[in-house]
Amino acid sequence: MPRQPRKPSSTGIFHVMMRGINHQEIFCDAEDYYQFINTLDRMRIQYDDDGLPSGTNFTLYAYCLMGNHCHLLIREREDNLAMAVKRISSSYVYYFNHKYFRDGHLFKERFKSEPVNDMAYFTTLLRYIHQNPVKAGIVEHVKDYEYSSWSEYDGSVDSVFQICNTQTVLNRIPFTELEAWVNEPLPEDVYCLDIEGSSRRRPSDDQIWKLIIEKTGVTNNSAFQQLDNNTKQQVFLELKDCGASLRQLERLTGIGKGVIHRIWNSGKL
Repeated sequence: MPRQPRKPSSTGIFHVMMRGINHQEIFCDAEDYYQFINTLDRMRIQYDDDGLPSGTNFTLYAYCLMGNHCHLLIREREDNLAMAVKRISSSYVYYFNHKYFRDGHLFKERFKSEPVNDMAYFTTLLRYIHQNPVKAGIVEHVKDYEYSSWSEYDGSVDSVFQICNTQTVLNRIPFTELEAWVNEPLPEDVYCLDIEGSSRRRPSDDQIWKLIIEKTGVTNNSAFQQLDNNTKQQVFLELKDCGASLRQLERLTGIGKGVIHRIWNSGKL
């Protein structure tokens, strides 16, 4: 079946979600998160032949980086949407592959996007994007998450590190009002782009990793595989009780489904 063309945006603004291929992690440590933010900063600026800033490739209004995917609220400028995402992904993949001695694709080939045609949906997305870590159970409050653009809105990050056009939003919505909206959970019937869709009931990848980190202190699948058998058994049994699937755990931990299934059935590795 041929791909459906992307829906145009009357404002030039889109909500974009970039996902790791096969749902793999695209951020393995703090350096990766900050490298991606730096990539967003560098790719949004257009430079002339002398290397001086000469324009804007795209404008960012919000972002949130989440383990195996990220959300962007982005506006086309000199670049169309596809070119903007290509700039971002190509630069980051070059860094990631070099750091982890790997080759090939990192992001799912076709990123998800949806047009943002009015202010009402724009503000809904500001809430949705910044609430991702809260919804995933990583933090209790929006302001506590380190890898989103909310710190640019509340002023807790130095202005020199600002990469989002927050002033356009704050000129329309007083900060106190925006802060109240962002911290108020969205109704369950509000649906935005997501990895599995709004009807998903099993824990997210980020929730699984939060539990693994709490129980073991490890932050990637290689370190998890080096844990002693008793620790791995206990974690897998707890994740079963949380509703995780065999395929999901195999993908995240690198442990085969057969091994995990044996633990679930017998309690032993």
